[in-house]
Amino acid sequence: MHDFPSLLGAGLILLFIFYLGYLSLKIKFPSVILYILLGIVMADVLSGNELLHFASEIGIVLLFFLLGLEFNVKRLGGVARKIWPSGMLDVSLNLVVATLIALAFGLDGFSAFLIGGVAYATSSSITAKLLDDRGRMANTETEFILGLLIFEDLVAPLVVAILIGLSTGDNLTAFSLTILIGKIAGMTLGAIVLSKSLFKRFETFLLRIDDEDFKIALLVGIALSYGGLALLLGLSEVLGAFLAGMMLAEIGKIERVEQTVLPIRDLALPTFFIYFGTTVELGDGVPMVGLLVSLLVWSLFAKILVGVVGGRLYGLSKRVSLRAGLSICSRGEFSVVMASVAVGTVKAFSGIYIVIAAFLGMLLFEQAPRITNKIYGKPVKKKQNLKVPGN
Repeated sequence: MHDFPSLLGAGLILLFIFYLGYLSLKIKFPSVILYILLGIVMADVLSGNELLHFASEIGIVLLFFLLGLEFNVKRLGGVARKIWPSGMLDVSLNLVVATLIALAFGLDGFSAFLIGGVAYATSSSITAKLLDDRGRMANTETEFILGLLIFEDLVAPLVVAILIGLSTGDNLTAFSLTILIGKIAGMTLGAIVLSKSLFKRFETFLLRIDDEDFKIALLVGIALSYGGLALLLGLSEVLGAFLAGMMLAEIGKIERVEQTVLPIRDLALPTFFIYFGTTVELGDGVPMVGLLVSLLVWSLFAKILVGVVGGRLYGLSKRVSLRAGLSICSRGEFSVVMASVAVGTVKAFSGIYIVIAAFLGMLLFEQAPRITNKIYGKPVKKKQNLKVPGN
């Protein structure tokens, strides 16, 4: 009997993606949840599939590459100065308090810190995808949300490094943490230098390339290379991809880059959510139900509180701050990375938590405008004084 061809498998996955995407439009349900559920259902068949994993890496890298295009150095610096109070509030409410809740339920220090890490970071990919799908990229709160996600993407690798260090029994010293922070700073500084030097006249260079195929190879190559460099240094490819986009954000008309990369991203990104679903281990039954319920309730409340309070610190109105808080409750890729360090009951618990938190977070995202309008009323449109010609 012949082995199942990878080509046939890839074709079937693409057909599933089409069907689920079409179904989500018909039933007005987030396609991301359907993709994750497909991964969970097909985990036995797709688990460890290198082709799916590779396609998912490309999808997530290109998503954050395109996000990075929206932030040139000047804008990123402005966001960083404004976002750090909200970012520290996020760390306190979600990482620290979640760890304390786990300790209160009798878990050991390592397991409690791991669960705190799983509960900490908002899913950057899910949130960014929903912002894009629902046409909210131009909303007032989007810059705050993206800034908070970037802050989390900087903190999360530190948490992962600590967890891996503790799990292997290696001594985690102040020196090793300093090296990690130095890597992040070095990649950021490298992106800034390249944006001001090598890519300063990149727009002119792109205009000289008539063949679209060469443009795709060049732009996707830049995104994958800087994302891969981040992985080589022990950091997140998400951070590297974002910095790669930031390098090109200085050019005059970024839509030329976006138009070239968007089709590739849209094709590859659903595979990330399918792969994410295959990595979630549900185990037998639901362990530690009391902790699960408590953690879900607190983590949803804490993220909303980060939006409400942090948004105000950022300079947003009460209405916009609430809408932001309701939009950042999904957990995702960093939670999966942290959960992979766990074993046994804690790993099964983390998998169940991630799936439920992702689902509830996406529902809150969908309902955010409606909930905001119920609390604060519908926004009043400003009347324009139109003058009739001739009067």
